[in-house]
Amino acid sequence: MLDFFTIFSKGGLVLWCFQGVSDSCTGPVNALIRSVLLQERGGNNSFTHEALTLKYKLDNQFELVFVVGFQKILTLTYVDKLIDDVHRLFRDKYRTEIQQQSALSLLNGTFDFQNDFLRLLREAEESSKIRAPTTMKKFEDSEKAKKPVRSMIETRGEKPKEKTKNSKKNKGAKKEGSDGPLATGKAVPAEKSGLSVGPENGVELSKEELIRRKREEFIQKHGKGMEKSKPGKSDAPKDKGKKAPRVWALGGSANKEVLDYSTPTTNGAPEVAPPEDISLIRGTGPGGQLQDLDCSSSDDEGATQNSTKPSATKGTLGGMFGMLKGLVGSKSLSREDMESVLDKMRDHLIAKNVAADIAVQLCESVANKLEGKVMGTFSTVTSTVKQALQESLVQILQPQRRVDMLRDIMDAQRHQRPYVVTFCGVNGVGKSTNLAKISFWLLENGFSVLIAACDTFRAGAVEQLRTHARRLSALHPPENHGGRTMVYLFEKGYGKDAAGIAMEAIAFARNQGFDVVLVDTAGRMQDNAPLMTALAKLITVNTPDLVLFVGEALVGNEAVDQLVKFNRALADHSMAQTPRLIDGIVLTKFDTIDDKVGAAISMTYITSKPIVFVGTGQTYCDLRSLNAKAVVAALMKA
Repeated sequence: MLDFFTIFSKGGLVLWCFQGVSDSCTGPVNALIRSVLLQERGGNNSFTHEALTLKYKLDNQFELVFVVGFQKILTLTYVDKLIDDVHRLFRDKYRTEIQQQSALSLLNGTFDFQNDFLRLLREAEESSKIRAPTTMKKFEDSEKAKKPVRSMIETRGEKPKEKTKNSKKNKGAKKEGSDGPLATGKAVPAEKSGLSVGPENGVELSKEELIRRKREEFIQKHGKGMEKSKPGKSDAPKDKGKKAPRVWALGGSANKEVLDYSTPTTNGAPEVAPPEDISLIRGTGPGGQLQDLDCSSSDDEGATQNSTKPSATKGTLGGMFGMLKGLVGSKSLSREDMESVLDKMRDHLIAKNVAADIAVQLCESVANKLEGKVMGTFSTVTSTVKQALQESLVQILQPQRRVDMLRDIMDAQRHQRPYVVTFCGVNGVGKSTNLAKISFWLLENGFSVLIAACDTFRAGAVEQLRTHARRLSALHPPENHGGRTMVYLFEKGYGKDAAGIAMEAIAFARNQGFDVVLVDTAGRMQDNAPLMTALAKLITVNTPDLVLFVGEALVGNEAVDQLVKFNRALADHSMAQTPRLIDGIVLTKFDTIDDKVGAAISMTYITSKPIVFVGTGQTYCDLRSLNAKAVVAALMKA
């Protein structure tokens, strides 16, 4: 049973709605718009919101969205067919009203579609019931039951009939296909032809007799047969080609018999060699460059190469008119038009370090967004797809929720409590280094920082933070801030419980009046269950204001795996009813990748979380905020 089915425009006007089991569809549809449509994540055509599964279909020609919702525990096989049928009927029935009326007229207009929808729903449900359940095939109906028992018994020294027949056919085909110039139609006896005499000819042979017969045939073929060769054998052309070697004379007269390489004849008629393709000799062909790609170029060139001169002229004119037709935007885009362009775009994204699955979903989302849309005037398929992909990438990098740490810290000051930030990530990504960079940024903005050394596992972790705290204190000494300590390291040594150390650090910061607490945790792999449980315990017990995942810009597919498993572990091992997940991303080592910035796309796409900071070097000043347009420009650069 369906919960609801609604049809609305991309501008937000609801044209028609069917209420089933659910009382209201506002919440799930708004979640779909906010999380999928506005974030350019429409590659799956399916979205899960709480206990509902939403499936949708986009009509880019009329700017419409068709959404159906049902309980995710149900398996409704007719939903896809229902959406297609409703889309087709609604578009054809109200085509004139949608094209001619304005937005105000659509808002005040009525679309009487209830009876048509109920009819389509009833037909879809009946079609799913008509399908009979698949039953197991009985032995009596199989091919094996139809064969007699006698045919499945194999006698010793006997060859299967199928192999013998196939060998006869193959040898007969070779005999017919031999094109020797001296070949004759004389038949070869069965004993000399090398064919085995099997039980199908009424003769039963033992194993010893078969070996003796084969031995005699081998001696006759390779012994005396080489001395007394018959002119009708198929190896005559080979002997003819080896009689005289080719002589390359620098000058003078040459032997005509030696240098006779005229066209061989078969049965008195000369063999005509196929004409060589002049275009292939000259090296002409498709350029293969991304910016010059045309969906119809390969088909036009193939037709031109395989045609004669008049047809080539016709194909050239057709290609010119087809190009002009694409330029002026006289037809809507289809999947076939965008297929080759999207393949190039997908390979380009993967080469720029975007995860393979994410690249496929991005191209699928762009295809769903552009399918059925009319191209603009003097625009090609390549430019249209590229522009849509750029807009999608910029939209993905734009965060759903802006993380403004300075504003949140000032809000925490008004409530007289410290602002707590927890850093997590895998080993060696630069958590401690970027924690020091963020500490320097906060000190420059006038906030006091307490660093909690909760990495009690790695040797030298506490000493590293101690060195950073000493350097930062030298940059911002207490005498420059009225005797107030601006940076302090809270440490308890190694081998202690990280969650307990973080709790004590937060309490110490509250008593001493520190503005921010930065909690450093030990690096751990995403598959290590005990360490992920300890991290979930630290976050659940201390409830930080911000959880930052520190990831490298060097990784591709691994970034997706890390983020997915970190989020899943925080949700599975948390003791809270609403577990805390990752709130933002710190992307490190961004200065080592040149223009291969695909990891930023992969991380933000998989979690919908913003990249708060970007690390670009080894000094305290090498901390940047993400510029979405600059990243996309580097990503799309050829």
